[in-house]
Amino acid sequence: MADTQTPGGQSLLFLTDEQLRKGIEAMFFAYRGFTADPDRILDEYRLGRAHHRALHFISRAPGTTVNNLLSILGVTKQSLNRVLRTLIDDGLVESRVGTRDKRERHLFLTERGAALEQELSTAQRERMRQAYREAGPEAVQGFRTVLEAMMDPELRHHFNRAKDSSDE
Repeated sequence: MADTQTPGGQSLLFLTDEQLRKGIEAMFFAYRGFTADPDRILDEYRLGRAHHRALHFISRAPGTTVNNLLSILGVTKQSLNRVLRTLIDDGLVESRVGTRDKRERHLFLTERGAALEQELSTAQRERMRQAYREAGPEAVQGFRTVLEAMMDPELRHHFNRAKDSSDE
């Protein structure tokens, strides 16, 4: 990796604790902005971010199993069951028994669930699109590289599987 200089002449290879602190704070504030629009939408449904994450990943992989969703989200079975129960009771998600293994439950968004997921993802895509336009293509690639480098290996595996399936 080259010792790249920022426009202000700061080295990116040897960041100070203060530079790292500013990066951490930027991540917190960016996340707050990234979730603000979906949070307002979710409030109307009396749902939270856990519901949003479940809707997102069910949308990305219709028919995914509860066990796969558990692995992706990294939550307890009890916590996920609470989230899924709400989404199913609200008519946003449908749970179907597996055809090969009757113990498996496969998850699908209903028409209402797909509409809500679309509304949530549209809000986030608009925010990302605007930020990407302002930052430019090199910054976008650098940002993705940093995000992927921060992922734990198991999460990177899930991310790459999802990324690979969307390339098809």
